[in-house]
Amino acid sequence: MRRQAMSEYGAPLVEMETATPVPTGTQAVVRIHHCGVCHSDIHIHDGHFDLGAGKQLDVRAGRQLPFTLGHEIEGEVVALGPDATGVSIGDRRAVYPWMGCGDCAVCKRGDEHLCTVTHHLGITVDGGYATHVLVPHPRYLLDFGGIDPAIAGAFMCSGLTAYSALKKLGTIGSDDPVMIVGLGGVGMMGLQIAKALFPSPPLAADIDPAKRDLALKAGAAAVFDPADRDARKAILKETGGVAGVVDFVGAEASFQFAQGLVRKGGSVVVSGLMGGRLDMPLPMLPLRALSLVGTFVGSLPEAREMLELARRGRISPIPIERRPLGDANRSLEDLRNGRVVGRIVLTP
Repeated sequence: MRRQAMSEYGAPLVEMETATPVPTGTQAVVRIHHCGVCHSDIHIHDGHFDLGAGKQLDVRAGRQLPFTLGHEIEGEVVALGPDATGVSIGDRRAVYPWMGCGDCAVCKRGDEHLCTVTHHLGITVDGGYATHVLVPHPRYLLDFGGIDPAIAGAFMCSGLTAYSALKKLGTIGSDDPVMIVGLGGVGMMGLQIAKALFPSPPLAADIDPAKRDLALKAGAAAVFDPADRDARKAILKETGGVAGVVDFVGAEASFQFAQGLVRKGGSVVVSGLMGGRLDMPLPMLPLRALSLVGTFVGSLPEAREMLELARRGRISPIPIERRPLGDANRSLEDLRNGRVVGRIVLTP
């Protein structure tokens, strides 16, 4: 098998050849057809997350170099261990990458993605910037029949993250607008999913005018520039305050913009990982009855729910740019520098 491997944190990925894995037990080998390039790949590649105030969260532990990034995987089952059942050789499947231990109380309640023992593909174990990937059990191989294979892998992170984040807003009435902040790959997916989940199309905000234009064409009720000093006043005047905001950026500026839009009793869900620190007066939380929620990707049951929603045609596709596996470095740099609209998908 071939892979684009991280041999050193922060250094360019290196093309390598290694033995194709041989499955044992319940394992399956998937020949990768598509792997999305996600912003969290950049943080893993850097080896840290920005915590603000000059501090960093070091995430270099827990993986062995050389390492293969990539967790938005779709491909074909090409080998099965003797105990692997429920899939067949030749099946095309999306790969759920957020695996835990499978035995603890968290996993047993269906929240395997929140397990403290992480076996996340492309995060702690080798992932999808390669021609093949080893999957520990067929339950992580999801049927996406009826969905474009190029987007099926991206649904396992950008789609799932957006779906789980929006669900955390709870019940939204027909007169209760919601706001999406950040219109990258996850935010654009969130826009489409919000249209499917809620009675009214969402509002959307991004500093990039091209992304705002794309959001309008994709069905946003209205778009705003968070850098515009009058944007917050205009939104509050028009809505009286929104019921909920999902911050798909996760930066200090995006959070301050988001929390300033929410009406009393509303919610801010933070999904993005751009970095920074939270700073707001604590008394304002009870005085505004404000809910602040962090969200991390989504559960295996939520992944199945989201795929069913997409299968029924309720989620419109986001823009996809296919690139060969050898363009992994260029793709990371384009994403790092804000040059990506929609999703880049590597095609090994």
